[in-house]
Amino acid sequence: MKITTIEAFVIELPLIEPFTISYVSYDKMPSVIVKVTTDDGWTGYGEGVADEHVTGESVESVYHVITKTLAPHLIGENPLNLEALHDTMDRAILGAPTAKAALDIACFDIAGKALGVPAYALLGGRFHDTFPITHVLSIDTPENMADKAENHVAKGYTSFKLKVGYDKQDDVDRIKAISERVGDRAQIRVDVNQGWQSAATTLQALNDLHNVSLDWLEQPVTASDIDALAEVKDKATVPVMADEALTGFKEMREIIAKRAAEKVNIKLMKCGGLYPAAKLAAMAEMAGMDCQVGSMVESSIGSAAGFHVAFSKKMITSVELTGPLKFSRDIGNLHYDVPFIQLNEQPGLGVDVDERILHDLTLYSEEVTP
Repeated sequence: MKITTIEAFVIELPLIEPFTISYVSYDKMPSVIVKVTTDDGWTGYGEGVADEHVTGESVESVYHVITKTLAPHLIGENPLNLEALHDTMDRAILGAPTAKAALDIACFDIAGKALGVPAYALLGGRFHDTFPITHVLSIDTPENMADKAENHVAKGYTSFKLKVGYDKQDDVDRIKAISERVGDRAQIRVDVNQGWQSAATTLQALNDLHNVSLDWLEQPVTASDIDALAEVKDKATVPVMADEALTGFKEMREIIAKRAAEKVNIKLMKCGGLYPAAKLAAMAEMAGMDCQVGSMVESSIGSAAGFHVAFSKKMITSVELTGPLKFSRDIGNLHYDVPFIQLNEQPGLGVDVDERILHDLTLYSEEVTP
């Protein structure tokens, strides 16, 4: 089996409502979709959703790296040889994990289809039967966020991830408002997306929240400051999760060595796909750390890929892969039984791609052949 064609499509996925975090707000979510075809007729789909503040990539750079740098090196290679494919991509360019993730996901889709098994079977088989879905609340006024939380509790949700990070005091007010409204009925997790920057500011905020019960606090400080993250973890009574601080193996080693977090958020777009994500999960397990699989708000393709990793690993105890629930149009059909996700057992990613919608949402594309 050999890769014969790699197509890349830059698309914009329409959101039902704007999605706002500490450093950006989206009305539409840009994404790069790849379609990989082999000489014996297998087709796999992958996705790369870039975030300049996390990996230094943009949608334009992901598209360029895929079409001009990585695809020419992968044409003619066997998509089942994932260790070799990643070595080839790493030798072709340093970093660029989102571009590599798109191709990794497509190759897992092909491998599963060719072997007649779901992608999770290639990562150790299925461990979890189902996962509850955590609803992500983007930044808004305290009252609006509390209203949305209450509405989603009525739909059956039992956990919320609150996006904060604009202003410490405003954030405290947001968290308190939601806790007062639904704290007795749902778990509350807070994601600062680096917005509080320093350990001092973070500890001040937590002092103001001493009566609020939180599941955990995610990435309150600047991503590169592992020492500050470790200080928060040592002094806080709330468990700390590393997100933007964890992009690859080097960062995982530093987080483990400095005991900087109780939990880590693994995202395929940060680390390069399912294959390296599984390696990061193994590193976390050896260090006695729980994991979460999160996303950059991806379509059914990227979200399904993340779920396959999560379902295969015992130490992955939570997921936040709700992109498809936020889009008014999606290119795939990943199925949610809200507030749960239950993966099917179809080969590969188990997602059917509607090429008509894909082409409707495409801004520009390119095909790479031998």
